Amino acid sequence: MTRPKGRHFGQLDLSLSNLSLLIQLIMKNSLSFVKLSGFFIALFVLPIFAWSQNDIQYYRPYDKRGTNIFEAPKSDMGVPNEFKVRIGANFAQQFQSLKHENNAAYVPISALDSTNANQLVNLTNGFNLATANLNVDAQFGDGIRVNVITYLSARHHQEAWVKGGFVQFDKLPFFNSEFADRLMEKLTIKVGHYEVNYGDAHFRRSDNGAALYNPFIENLILDAFNTEIGGELIYQNNGVVAVGAITSGEIKGDIVALPALVEGVDVDNSSKRSPAFVGKLAYDKQLNDDFRFRVSGSTYYTASSRSNNIYGGDRAGSRYYLIMENTKATTDANYYSGRLRPGFGDKVFSLMGNTFLKYKGLEFFGTVERATGRGSKEKDPKDPTKLGPDRVIMQFAGDLIFRFGKDEDFYLAGRYNTVNAELPAAGANFGVDKPVKISRYELSAGWFLNKNIMAKLAYINQEYKDYPTTSIFSEGKFNGVMVEAVVGF
Repeated sequence: MTRPKGRHFGQLDLSLSNLSLLIQLIMKNSLSFVKLSGFFIALFVLPIFAWSQNDIQYYRPYDKRGTNIFEAPKSDMGVPNEFKVRIGANFAQQFQSLKHENNAAYVPISALDSTNANQLVNLTNGFNLATANLNVDAQFGDGIRVNVITYLSARHHQEAWVKGGFVQFDKLPFFNSEFADRLMEKLTIKVGHYEVNYGDAHFRRSDNGAALYNPFIENLILDAFNTEIGGELIYQNNGVVAVGAITSGEIKGDIVALPALVEGVDVDNSSKRSPAFVGKLAYDKQLNDDFRFRVSGSTYYTASSRSNNIYGGDRAGSRYYLIMENTKATTDANYYSGRLRPGFGDKVFSLMGNTFLKYKGLEFFGTVERATGRGSKEKDPKDPTKLGPDRVIMQFAGDLIFRFGKDEDFYLAGRYNTVNAELPAAGANFGVDKPVKISRYELSAGWFLNKNIMAKLAYINQEYKDYPTTSIFSEGKFNGVMVEAVVGF
């Protein structure tokens, strides 16, 4: 018997004539087809969501349970020797009611555009862009975890954008070695493109849709956060935590050769690319049922980078939309509103000290940070043939939180944050010769409706001091109220 021409799938003939009949059949029976499609979707999707309810080994929960956790604990919450996929998400939405003002001189945007670059955009009350994260964790065996986080919507990248991914080893079962097993009882190995573990403040910050860990609306003014490619080794034993890491020093991989030297002289330092070194030493101990104490010191250093972003790597951006921005600004392009980006694109040497105290429902988290660095094209004002000197930035922040109610579902919080910064020379009385100052205080109240849903209300006041009249920040300040709703699972 001769078969008609066309492709076949099992006994289904997909010749053009039969394909047309198949389409007509589907159209006539669309309701049945929808039901059948729903069945197959449920068949494959529901098991995935069923997996998502299971905890896996050695991870930080994305809900309220993750509050006040720093490095991923060496505690085995999951069941070993099982393959698991855990799918979770974070969502955040803010209502913004902020006003801003300054006293800056008229400065045209360019010779062809007479628009005042120092004219602040006119703001009104409204909702910010809703942001979301997709969290995928897979357990590939006893003590082996893979993590991938995707920003589904962010202020800077409103399309889906992968934050990063890594593999984490808390055990090495494939070696079949008792020595390796004993060694890994206190060690964690992380390799991939991951969030740099510099300081403790990044464990308490809002990360796009993930804001359950942060008792406030925004992060610090000088926000140390980046994802870099590298490897990290963590040692945890009886309260002692030690971290050592080597990363690329840049937010993404790059295989393009750097420019060659001009007559043997690297004028703007652009021909050098060095790794970044990260170190941390901490002591974290639950001294009794009521009192927990943690103190840590961290460092981040890179000798030279084509584009370092330890203080500019947050693709999610600030929670303060269009604050202290001019009339040409857009929410995605001007995504660091209210923060300080020091421009340390080349050399960076930073030190951060943190203290965390928790007595019953009362918490204190303190930050002291000293950052030095420069951009790759910064020149010495006294000798333009040489690179400029390192600039210095000092940051201080103190958080005081009082949690109360059943399971500490409610809290009242206050934060004071101040930054003194030497900025690049950009005219008389501006830059390295005269540091500027930014200060902020925030009063916040929050409510965990359950472990997955949180609501926040905050009052913010931020002021800019010692900026020249040619800067948009001259005598600048903003204040007002914000509300945020957060979901995490």
